[in-house]
Amino acid sequence: MKAAQTRREMIATAMAAGIALSGEARGHEAVSWRHVPRWRGFNLTEMFWEPGSPYLESDFDMLAGWKFNFVRLPLDYRIWTIEPGRYREDGLKVIDRAVAWGRERGIHVDVCLHRAPGYCVSPPKEKFDLWADSPGGEEARRQFAATWRMLAERYRGIPSSEVSFNLVNEPGFVSSVAYLRAAKAAVEAIRSVSPDRLILADGVFWGTRPVPDLIPLKIAQSTRGYTPMELTHYQASWVPGSDKLPVPTWPLTKGGYDKDKLRQVMIEPWKAFEAKGAGVHVGEWGCHNRTPHAVVLAWMRDQLSLWREAGWGWAMWNLRGSFGPLDSERADVKYESFNGHKLDREMLELLRQG
Repeated sequence: MKAAQTRREMIATAMAAGIALSGEARGHEAVSWRHVPRWRGFNLTEMFWEPGSPYLESDFDMLAGWKFNFVRLPLDYRIWTIEPGRYREDGLKVIDRAVAWGRERGIHVDVCLHRAPGYCVSPPKEKFDLWADSPGGEEARRQFAATWRMLAERYRGIPSSEVSFNLVNEPGFVSSVAYLRAAKAAVEAIRSVSPDRLILADGVFWGTRPVPDLIPLKIAQSTRGYTPMELTHYQASWVPGSDKLPVPTWPLTKGGYDKDKLRQVMIEPWKAFEAKGAGVHVGEWGCHNRTPHAVVLAWMRDQLSLWREAGWGWAMWNLRGSFGPLDSERADVKYESFNGHKLDREMLELLRQG
């Protein structure tokens, strides 16, 4: 225990000083915007909504023990922002600890703004609009870039094999022109500090469609795995009308969804994009706990097979909660007691093979 504590202290000291442990020396796969390794893991959701809560080191221990190597941290910038340009150290240190825990265990940490200055996929709306032509849009982009510059400075020197940045979660009906303008401001801010940082941009239409116009920025892109939503979000309280859907099956009769349809809809457009030279990763995916468990596993098996075939990594939403293998509160699962959690062992083993 003492040796482990000492190592954590050394890593924290190195981070504070901006000193990177060599990714190559630690045996990491080469990383670039053209090649995102097939990292696999989970979104950790403690900080995706104000006021947030601390991440759990035990989650990192479990993930390392299960041989997962990726976490995505969807973040709400309000947690650490006092006002534009002024930040709370206590909020930022929560992220620091997660980065340190990931580095210590060989787990890549992807830092993502789930709520960014000027945009969030979830209500309430931001004061300014990140995508707008107005002076308010200009102010949102200024704050957006400043937030990313601050994070880049905070993790300066840590290699992209260990930490990447995901600009903003799930832009919706956003034009390529508006997206490029906002992304360019943030990318330039990051690269003024960390020229080689791996940066990812979510696709538009809530992460589902790639944006070739962003390729000149030399950033990778992140897709989603929530298709078909009639299956993945069945009876999800936050999706209007989902309570009126028929009980899903797999394959899904409505829309003719099966593995081949998934390949056509979810894989082929992104493979065509990838052929233009940018890397791809699946930033979120999963199925809410009201869909029958056997259906979920059958659908997951096909999804994972397609991503293996494509050579893409993924991050399930979430580890603990209604989409994940821990504490999901499914009515039709015989859970195993594991470290104080209810473990869906069948789902976990499927994910470990994926």
